[in-house]
Amino acid sequence: MRAFFVIAFVIAGTFIAMSETKDSSKKSPAESMRELRLKQLTTKPRDFGQNSTPEFPHVCAIVMDWPINSVIVTVVARSTGDASLYTTGTFGVIGGIGHETVRNAAKTCVRVGDKHFEHAASTKQYPYPKAGQIRFYLIGYDEVRVVDADEEAVRTGKDKCSELNAAMQHLVGELRSITEGRKENRQ
Repeated sequence: MRAFFVIAFVIAGTFIAMSETKDSSKKSPAESMRELRLKQLTTKPRDFGQNSTPEFPHVCAIVMDWPINSVIVTVVARSTGDASLYTTGTFGVIGGIGHETVRNAAKTCVRVGDKHFEHAASTKQYPYPKAGQIRFYLIGYDEVRVVDADEEAVRTGKDKCSELNAAMQHLVGELRSITEGRKENRQ
């Protein structure tokens, strides 16, 4: 239940909204965020400067998609410690790597995701999940794999991806914490 409130908090607008470009005829923030998500899923890890390491042997990033009402929340965690949150709405947080707590949480997500790599299905398609489902894309060094989970089963700890979901929710909390700090500093 806590995870739902964390994400609902995001949707309610507590995250810093991405600013629109100066030319309003350009892409909307939501379109920009969809493109950022797709870039995370389709760019080769070596283009991000990432190669397999003993600490991260199979997975270098996790992309979690979670539908909430009419919005999809996408959380990205990379083994470099970078983390972002995109939505199909107008809210997003990019570049949490500047904060140690975010870096640690992102790396933990990737470590947990690595446990699922061998059992995940290889994919070259990146649709959003259906309502009531959470989708985890495990970005490997040579391919992307996907695992779907039932939202209720994940929330109650009865799904194989419950630990991964908990790690991703912790990351969302860390991203929220840094954005709340920015908000307080502006007031």
